[in-house]
Amino acid sequence: MTVTDHASAIRAGEELDAKAVDAYLKAHIENLQGQPRISQFPGGASNLTYLIEYPSQEFVLRRPPFGHKAKSAHDMGREYRILNRLNAGFPYCPKAYAHCTDESLIGAEFYVMERLKGVILRSDIPSELNLGAEQTGTLCRSFIERLVELHQVDYQACGLGDLGKPEGYVQRQIEGWTDRYEKALTPDAPAWEPVKAWLRDKMPADHARPAIVHNDYRFDNVILDAHDPMRIIGVLDWELTTVGDPLMDLGNSLAYWIEASDPAPVQLMRRQPSNAPGMLSRRGFVDYYAERAGLSIDNFDFYYTYGLFRLAGIVQQIYYRYYHGQTRDPRFANFIGMNALLEGMSLRVIDQSPL
Repeated sequence: MTVTDHASAIRAGEELDAKAVDAYLKAHIENLQGQPRISQFPGGASNLTYLIEYPSQEFVLRRPPFGHKAKSAHDMGREYRILNRLNAGFPYCPKAYAHCTDESLIGAEFYVMERLKGVILRSDIPSELNLGAEQTGTLCRSFIERLVELHQVDYQACGLGDLGKPEGYVQRQIEGWTDRYEKALTPDAPAWEPVKAWLRDKMPADHARPAIVHNDYRFDNVILDAHDPMRIIGVLDWELTTVGDPLMDLGNSLAYWIEASDPAPVQLMRRQPSNAPGMLSRRGFVDYYAERAGLSIDNFDFYYTYGLFRLAGIVQQIYYRYYHGQTRDPRFANFIGMNALLEGMSLRVIDQSPL
């Protein structure tokens, strides 16, 4: 049975200088022997992730994407620091070993972390796992529990008190994603004006208990134990992590959560098995999160709509690179259609919202 996540051939234009990587790692990590084999993990549309295999040890290398990037995004040093410090309070973080600031080696900063071997769920649950609806429900609740656990970490005790500014977080997110979206506009992109106006009008106060915000928590960013796939052993992709409103983070996750009852066009956008028998609906997700976190969430529509708008901003930034020929990855050709679909979903939420 082969269901563990694996790397494959490197995409054209995204190759690494193997000799430069090898020399750097041997200078910074003790007892490395032999020559590395480098391959690329297929997932992800932002930072690029590579597998570095030595005869007796394996690592994962992360570097920014090629082409246009948001000024504050893809900070390798920041992500490296988060992994090193947050691991003390949230043991699902991989260990980070080295951070290279010399861009001449491979054309960008990068860092290297441990490889956690396990199962990463993408669009569907592999049949080899033999998960029934009851087991899938257990996995779904475990997934939500890890998010609650992250939001309850004492980030001050981990040395991450300066990671973000909780005051004014909601307003900064709405204004910031509006600005980033507008800077990434292409002639074929929707404007999102009614949604932006609604989000500004309905902004809640800052959360009373700010928390570590992962900002990209979904199933293809968690690693499951290959021997017990209902157990999460790792959480990946900390590049967007900050300190802020945990319910905004919940909205981010809900934006990816395509449930079984969603219409066919929405199902085409699904990147995780959130529609599988046993998975909770978005409403069920919110209710279980609230129960485990000891919260009352009465403005679910705002956070979900924010999550959809933010996701559209990410999609549009990636599509901007494709539109201008800065990446040749064919996956991004249809991102403009995804953007329009997200706008339609947001407008339907707003039309039906009591807020």
